[in-house]
Amino acid sequence: MNRVPVNKIPAGSVLRLELRVGVDQSGNPVYRNRSFSNVKPGASDQDLFDVAGALAALLEYPLNSVSRIDSAHLVQA
Repeated sequence: MNRVPVNKIPAGSVLRLELRVGVDQSGNPVYRNRSFSNVKPGASDQDLFDVAGALAALLEYPLNSVSRIDSAHLVQA
């Protein structure tokens, strides 16, 4: 099998905030995600984390975690 060189082209990022919205009947925490798409692929991790903190301050539920989900196209070079 011949392998061809591949280039990775960034296609976008999603900022996901995991919020703790309560507890279930067993006392286990219940989480919900809020996602913000069309994030600039070149945005720094620190900037995204800072923005997540600022957004969380405006939301009703406490922030549990912050995720960055990057996507990319793989094309033949």
